[in-house]
Amino acid sequence: MAHFKYRALDSEGATQQGSLEAADQNGAVALLQKRGWLLLDISATSGPGLRQALNRGALGGAALVSFTQQLATLLGAGQPLERSLGILLKQTHEPKARALVERIREQVKAGKPLSQALEEEGGQFSTLYISMVRAGEAGGALENTLRQLSDYLERSQVLRGEVINALIYPIFLVVGVLGSLALLLAYVVPQFVPIFRDLGVPIPLITQVILGLGEFLSAWGLMVLAGLIALVWGTALALRDPQRRQRHDRRILAIKVIGPLLQRIEAARLARTLGTLLSNGVALLQALLIVRQVCGNRALRAQVLQATDWVKGGGTLASAFGEQPLLPDLAIQMIEVGEQAGELDQMLLKVADVFDVEAKRGIDRMLAALVPTLTVVMAVMVAVIMLAIMLPLMSLTSNI
Repeated sequence: MAHFKYRALDSEGATQQGSLEAADQNGAVALLQKRGWLLLDISATSGPGLRQALNRGALGGAALVSFTQQLATLLGAGQPLERSLGILLKQTHEPKARALVERIREQVKAGKPLSQALEEEGGQFSTLYISMVRAGEAGGALENTLRQLSDYLERSQVLRGEVINALIYPIFLVVGVLGSLALLLAYVVPQFVPIFRDLGVPIPLITQVILGLGEFLSAWGLMVLAGLIALVWGTALALRDPQRRQRHDRRILAIKVIGPLLQRIEAARLARTLGTLLSNGVALLQALLIVRQVCGNRALRAQVLQATDWVKGGGTLASAFGEQPLLPDLAIQMIEVGEQAGELDQMLLKVADVFDVEAKRGIDRMLAALVPTLTVVMAVMVAVIMLAIMLPLMSLTSNI
């Protein structure tokens, strides 16, 4: 998303200026025209303004879910929007979040729609969030929209948390394994080299290999580490190229073990986002543009863009995703059934539920196999090192 500064006249002839995010300048102009404003000047900027940068993340994660849930509850209790924001302001104690809610309340109090007040906060609220709020305002169902939005955000948080929690232990285990082996080879094994030379005992091939590897790491370990860091840094720089990143992400989805799991995770995220938008009255083409922004995999993001063009030409969503399938076959089939039945939004939400469960099951299975495998690998490698050290000593003992 690019950032733009604008200056425009509103419907009452007053000058309005600020900044916003959009895919390109045409998208930014379209957003301003939707407000009924006459554009005077617009220019691209390198990033959000200082205020937006300082307040980015003020309502991130769980705080945003809580804010949305409480606002929906207050609106459901019959409280006006401005009064509801005032109540939330009293309950907010974190300085950045409090300042953010206060600015939103002041803009609503001045007569602006909630969606416009959120949009003018820069990158604090996603395009998905703003679009759903705008759709709820247009349909007179802001309370229900906020409830669905809070449910969507909560599910996304849960899935993200499950993935992160599931990866914490394997990451620590891998770091422990590599650190232990590096310590053994770089510092412990080289201590036995002069001992074996002084004893003059025959050294088996496995011992020679381990000793040579230990001496190499002891002498060049820091250079090897620096080379690995440079390799990772160079790879990260190379992946900044959109085409190269897209090919890389497509290859990841083709990996036998990890690929299907990532496909399920991406299918759940895409289906839940698109289904939630459609169920709240957002048009399919606009919803696809928003969904494209939440796709983490660049290859799938490119396919969503192609699907948008396909749908514009009169094609179906299922055929667009099925032309070069990156999503699981079951997801594409369920989308096709939903289109034929005229219940695409409900079917997409069912797809999300199905693949949320499958993704969690896949993560659990992968961890169930990964942790014992890493443990066995570490045990075998330590045993090989110990055997390489013990063999010459056993040979010496047998010759006495």
